[in-house]
Amino acid sequence: MGEQRPGQPDGGVYEWYQRGLQLLGDRNPAAAATLLERAVAAEPASRSAREALARAQYDAGRYRAAIDSFQALIEVNPTDDYAQFGLGLAASRAGELELAAEHLALAVAMRPDQSHYARALRGVRARRGLVEDLPAEELP
Repeated sequence: MGEQRPGQPDGGVYEWYQRGLQLLGDRNPAAAATLLERAVAAEPASRSAREALARAQYDAGRYRAAIDSFQALIEVNPTDDYAQFGLGLAASRAGELELAAEHLALAVAMRPDQSHYARALRGVRARRGLVEDLPAEELP
C-alpha cells in the first residue's frame, strides 16, 4: 500500500464511496460530494460513484455540477432513465427549463410507470409556459 497523501481521506475508493453514501443518507450532501468527487476522480468509469456524486451535488444545491455529472452518465448510457430524470431536475433548478423539459420528457418516455417523472415534467412545462407569458422586462 502507498503512503497516505496529505489532505487525502483514509481508505480507498470503495471506502470513499461508502462514506459518501453514508453522508448523503445523513443529509450532509456537501461533505458527501467532496468524498465522491475523489472517488470519481480515482475511478472515472464507476457509474455508481458518479450517480452518487450527481445526487450529492444536486442535494447540495450545486445544480450546474449535477447537470455535468448526470450528462456524463448519459454519455455512457443514453437509456439511463434515472440520469435523464436527474439531469432534468438539476436543469430545472438551474433555470434551464428547455434542457429540463427535454430530459424529463425522455425519462417519462423511457419509464411511463414512474409518476414522479411525469409530475416533474408537468411542473417544468407549466413554469416554461409562465415564463413565455411574461413581458420581456419581467423575465428572470
